[in-house]
Amino acid sequence: QVHIVESGGGLVQAGGSLRLSCAASGRTFSDYAMAWFRQAPGKEREFVAAISWSGIVTDYADSVKGRFTISRDNAKNTMYLQMNSLKPEDTAVYYCATPRIRGYSDSANFYGYWGQGTQVTVSS
Repeated sequence: QVHIVESGGGLVQAGGSLRLSCAASGRTFSDYAMAWFRQAPGKEREFVAAISWSGIVTDYADSVKGRFTISRDNAKNTMYLQMNSLKPEDTAVYYCATPRIRGYSDSANFYGYWGQGTQVTVSS
């Protein structure tokens, strides 16, 4: 079974930075796309960013373009989300996900494997 663990969340002031990590095991890491989603209290889970199996193709939500960077290191079975210029509205639990099949999507229901999430809190 695929096992996913996120880390790197924390408390940061507006304008600050954090880097989230996602470690995956249980299958060939480099064969599948991966994505980040987030969910704030009282809101639906929303797409943040995705990266192809090769790491060459990336996709971002409009709200984070220019501020967040998704990357992966297949040799380490790890994906990253570098978050710069953080805003209070970025406060949420951030989840790492990977699909059961090849491809990627901005829809949460495309992904079959999820981590437990890591809390990011941005103070004003």
